[in-house]
Amino acid sequence: MAGKFDLKKSPSGKFMFNLKAANGQIILTSELYDSKGAAENGIASVQKNAVEERRFERKESKNGQPFFVLKASNGQIIGKSEMYSGAAAVENGIESVRTNGPSAAIQDNT
Repeated sequence: MAGKFDLKKSPSGKFMFNLKAANGQIILTSELYDSKGAAENGIASVQKNAVEERRFERKESKNGQPFFVLKASNGQIIGKSEMYSGAAAVENGIESVRTNGPSAAIQDNT
């Protein structure tokens, strides 16, 4: 089973998506979008940018937990990872996005 994009509507009426690995674990979560079309454009941006290592930025939360963001060529954040236990787990998460993102199918749950 391959990874997939889970496109859905939030309780606030906005749209967002999660990129899930083949095991169903969420590996990237989008921002909220005002329209379904904008969220679909966000998915296309993940598919395009996930192949480029330089689009990933490793960060640390205020409490010291590592995570990463995926940025578009204009520098805008497309998606954010969960908080991880360490740097090695972050690298595994990035690799999973790079592997699953470009070819993941879209499951429309709107």
